[in-house]
Amino acid sequence: MAIGIREARGTDAERVTRIYVESWNAGFGDLMGTIRLDEARIRRWENDLTSGRNRWWVAETTEDTHGPPRIVGLVGVGPSRDPIDPKLGELDTIAVDPTHWRGGVGTALMRTALRALAESGYREAVLWTVTGYARGQAFYEATGWRRDGNTRDDGRQLSFRHSLRDLDVDRG
Repeated sequence: MAIGIREARGTDAERVTRIYVESWNAGFGDLMGTIRLDEARIRRWENDLTSGRNRWWVAETTEDTHGPPRIVGLVGVGPSRDPIDPKLGELDTIAVDPTHWRGGVGTALMRTALRALAESGYREAVLWTVTGYARGQAFYEATGWRRDGNTRDDGRQLSFRHSLRDLDVDRG
């Protein structure tokens, strides 16, 4: 299966929202509660994809050689929100259609995100995830992230850090 990464567009909002909801519910719905796909959530994603402060990409695959590419994942990065630090980037969201988990989509999206953060001049990045979400934490560690010991939301979320200093990017 070939995986292509491209910048997200507002017209991707419905598919992106569906992936976000399905990934959330399958990954940690039992830890945080399930969420629904609804028009308000789609509009929020459309706004985030087109006018938010973050940069967004989608992963596409062509599963049927005669069909159009299908969006199967998304990732977004930007400046850190927590802690607020202009030198720290943040992996805002990474989500993959659960039917494509463990197929390389998440890894391709993570490479894109880390490269974009490094190219934006950040020397380090942070991400927050749900405490108890072992699958996600294992993925983050496998892609170079390390727990930093910080928590928020009364311990329901924990953070990871990733150095961007050694990534092979042209800072020229």
